Amino acid sequence: MQPFRKSNNYESTCWPGVRAVFSDDRERITIDAPGMLRTISSAVYGGGMASADRFVNWKVPLSYNNDDPNTEILDRLGQWGLDGDRSVVLMTAAKLTHASVSEYRDDRFKLICLTTAGTGNAARAGSERTVYEAWRPGTINTFLLFDGQLSDAAMVNALMTAVEAKAAALQDVGLRDPDNGLIATGTTTDAIVLGVSGNSAYGAVHEYAGTATTVGAAIGKLVYDTAYEAVVTQGEELS
Repeated sequence: MQPFRKSNNYESTCWPGVRAVFSDDRERITIDAPGMLRTISSAVYGGGMASADRFVNWKVPLSYNNDDPNTEILDRLGQWGLDGDRSVVLMTAAKLTHASVSEYRDDRFKLICLTTAGTGNAARAGSERTVYEAWRPGTINTFLLFDGQLSDAAMVNALMTAVEAKAAALQDVGLRDPDNGLIATGTTTDAIVLGVSGNSAYGAVHEYAGTATTVGAAIGKLVYDTAYEAVVTQGEELS
């Protein structure tokens, strides 16, 4: 579903306390978690291993060029009233109105995925292609929030599964790398963040998150569906 095409607010139906707000200035989507999550990400700000309860998808212009985005982001977080020590920030030039959201729950975990997609800088990993010196925003950004327990290895495994699912969605869309005409596997600036609550109430610690597991199957499905929807609707006007 694409809630921000008609509303500025999204409340999770499966994980109480998780909500996403599209700012009135149309500049960012802020996802709030009900508690601190352990995170692993390739985020511009707050990347690597960290802890956060705020996740921001910040829209920048296609012409954006800053050698020190972390300093600018920290200043922006202050303007937005967000604590830099509790936030993870991704950047994109994609339409935030066309963000796609999907959820999953069973008796051992809950999962929420939000994806935005701009594909002007589509690229195929593993192919010979032009390497750009300048950073070019376009970007498929994926936010995964997991209520439950994942081992460290499973967190890495979850990212692997998510990236595979994104690539599968782009293959089915038929998105191509403009440098060589081959099917794209992503864009040159894609980013992903996984936040894990560590909630022990489910009585399970998931050691794996590959496609043979319930966790991996759910991650793959949600990432595929949201990436596919966000990409194919890019050109649509708001209804």
